[in-house]
Amino acid sequence: MNDVHRSWQRVAFAMFAVGWGANQFTPMLLAYREELGMSTQTRAFLFGVYAAGLVPALLVGGAASDRWGRRALVLPAVVLSPLASVLLMVEERSTLGLCVARLVAGLCSGVVFSAASAWVAELTERSGDQAPGTAARRAAIALSAGFGVGPLVTGLVAQWAPEPLVTPYLPHVVLGVVALVLVLRVPETLPDRGAAEPRALLRLPAVTRGRRFLTVVAPSAPWVFGSAAISIAFLPGGLGGDPPGQLAFAGVLAGITLGTGVLVQGWARRLDDRRPLLAGEVGLVAAALGCATGVGALVADERLLLLVAGPVLGAGYGMVLVSGLRETERLSAPDERGATVAVFYALTYLGFAAPYALGAFGGGAAALAGAGVVAVGCLVVVSLGRRAAPRS
Repeated sequence: MNDVHRSWQRVAFAMFAVGWGANQFTPMLLAYREELGMSTQTRAFLFGVYAAGLVPALLVGGAASDRWGRRALVLPAVVLSPLASVLLMVEERSTLGLCVARLVAGLCSGVVFSAASAWVAELTERSGDQAPGTAARRAAIALSAGFGVGPLVTGLVAQWAPEPLVTPYLPHVVLGVVALVLVLRVPETLPDRGAAEPRALLRLPAVTRGRRFLTVVAPSAPWVFGSAAISIAFLPGGLGGDPPGQLAFAGVLAGITLGTGVLVQGWARRLDDRRPLLAGEVGLVAAALGCATGVGALVADERLLLLVAGPVLGAGYGMVLVSGLRETERLSAPDERGATVAVFYALTYLGFAAPYALGAFGGGAAALAGAGVVAVGCLVVVSLGRRAAPRS
């Protein structure tokens, strides 16, 4: 039993390490502005191009792990994650090199987030922890902790350590090596499918085309990382001037935002136990309120107001994540769990494009106010969908 418990913890640690690598880039956006004079849209593109690698890897990785097993997909991806950080260090002044590194980070993250989430779920079942939502909570907390701690550490290191475009990535390289050593000992959990007919790797499970998924999961999912991305990648760069300690501030803001997303997940689970999708609806309210607070910060050009907007947006991120992941697991068939979770995560990562989209609409307070209106619209769709399309 202890070995089983340690097994899910090892996989969760690997998810934490990959989550660290996924978000460590965020406070570095200001470093690239300072050191390289990089434009706002180029920085937004580098932030969002990660999702261009992640989304297809999610969709293929989940289905591939359903066919060939969790280990066969997760182990190579855990290797790639620190190598992507090495590439960020080597190509520190090349926009093309940084773009390639971000794509690689997205590819390995997509595989790990889908296949490893299913792996944690299966190891949790083997350990005898049958409480509803236990596996979803473990996967969500592991990812969220990595998302929050990674940029916090990176921002602090970038602010005060030498070589600010290189040194901040070193902690993740070390962490990634440790994660690989730990996950090597985790057993495969997927039963041998024998001579079963293989399914297409790039497919949408039937449940993801159903009315319930399309009306209550799909509209809210982009707000998982959309909320976080607005706080950590859009708002800090939207203020004027060049205040002291801005790299450290960006890292702290990211840590607070995503840390709040971790802290609210216990509450989100209790709300979801009370009524499925209630946590997601509360999360969309938080996303709208966070956008409104961010508008106030941009209009007043007041950095401290971001410390109010950040936790509110972080709460939206955590609430919608738990609600959507639990609903996805409730709807998914056991033999399509990896592929179904992958579709959910692919939708969540569309939110990474939020800073770029806001910039395309002119940026600033007006674009952010529009995002808040969209969040309210998604809330209406989800609330109506929950009533009109009960689970079968």
